[in-house]
Amino acid sequence: MLYPVYIHVGDAEHAHGVTIPDFPGCFSAADDWQDLPRMIQEAIELWCEGQNLELPKPSALDELVKNTDYVDGVWLLIDVDISKLDTKPVRLNISMPQSLVSEIDSYAKAHGATRSGFLAQAARQAMRN
Repeated sequence: MLYPVYIHVGDAEHAHGVTIPDFPGCFSAADDWQDLPRMIQEAIELWCEGQNLELPKPSALDELVKNTDYVDGVWLLIDVDISKLDTKPVRLNISMPQSLVSEIDSYAKAHGATRSGFLAQAARQAMRN
């Protein structure tokens, strides 16, 4: 599905920043233009992780270009693979030492995440390595 994304063009010292209006609070960045689609897909996947929600419909680009919040950048339409977006949580029961659960909860809270979101992100990162 094609979603509009706004690119804050970087330079030799700064990455290209990405704002994804249809996913509030979802941001990404990449040093190289060719990495943007992959980084945007990953950011949206993380944004959706563990959420029990309907995916937003893509905003009309002709309306977004009128928004004065977006100046001095460029718009791109990115084909987001919605089959990879997990918006339906699955409840599971796991056992861990209480001290580890406390550490996880403290870390997640300090970083604006939930326990479930943190564990899912850690699992994905471990499987990528």
